[in-house]
Amino acid sequence: MPEQLKTALSELARTALNALNLARTKTEIEEVRVRYLGTKGSVSGLMRQMGSLPKDVRPQVGALANRIKDELTRALADRLTDLSAQSQGPALDVTLPGRRTRRGRRHPISRTIEEILGIFTRMGFNVAEGPEVETDYYCFEALNFPPDHPARDMQDTLFVSDKVVLRTHTSPMQVRTMEAQRPPVWVVVPGKTYRRDSDVTHTPMFHQIEGLVVDQGITFGHLKGVLTSFVHQFFGPDVPVRFRPSFFPFTEPSAEVDIGCVICGGPGCRVCKNSGWLEILGSGMVDPEVYKFVGYDPEQVTGFAFGMGIERVAMLKYGIDDIRLFFDNDLRFLKQF
Repeated sequence: MPEQLKTALSELARTALNALNLARTKTEIEEVRVRYLGTKGSVSGLMRQMGSLPKDVRPQVGALANRIKDELTRALADRLTDLSAQSQGPALDVTLPGRRTRRGRRHPISRTIEEILGIFTRMGFNVAEGPEVETDYYCFEALNFPPDHPARDMQDTLFVSDKVVLRTHTSPMQVRTMEAQRPPVWVVVPGKTYRRDSDVTHTPMFHQIEGLVVDQGITFGHLKGVLTSFVHQFFGPDVPVRFRPSFFPFTEPSAEVDIGCVICGGPGCRVCKNSGWLEILGSGMVDPEVYKFVGYDPEQVTGFAFGMGIERVAMLKYGIDDIRLFFDNDLRFLKQF
């Protein structure tokens, strides 16, 4: 009986090692472990038979069983290590040349926003930000857009609900800023805006920068001085500027600011529609009606506001003819900046 048990243990060890060598996954290796070394495994079953052996031969058989058990345990661990090394692929060859890290570029929209904010902060403006999801009150009503005002049709609004919209301009921050502080107010507001519009010069989401100045004694001359200085710092000191009468519900009088065409230099081209001028922003003196919503006394303070589309001025500054290039993420385009 002892010799038969020793032979069975040795044969079982060879069978277990062969099965282990054939295992190709961690699951298969675990199955081999359970089959041979588990509580109900083959080795455990043979060792339970040792109770029927004479006392003088039990130590010899026990030592053989433990040696086989230890051998199988080490073989299982080695097989798992080999499998992990294979799954990690070949060893790293440190003599191979490295891969160069590709350097990113500042997106032209980000560059333009930073440059514009830098110009206005040097003039003494503060920078503020506001919510992109706005109420009808801040986006229209408090800016002197009555519910039936035809100027609402000028902006194709994206409605979240009857009284909640995706802001169509950054102008709501005029009201929010004046509600939060008393004059003097010198603030510029960058941010995303949304309208139902999409072609080579318009996108459903775009960026604007709003400006607001309110203080005692502010005149249209201050507006012209600030915006003319901005144009000359952003486009160049020799770029001509003109102010053209316009209409906005929250400013009176209102004006659009044109610059001499940066493409043709004045004679006329397709971009400026042969006029020699390009419109870049809207502006005007804050309408006294707006002050009623924020508790300002129009007899004590005056002010002006302006707003511009970042994509538009970026297209003019960098000579880009399709606004969709800003959002295509084409690396060939972005690398130019």
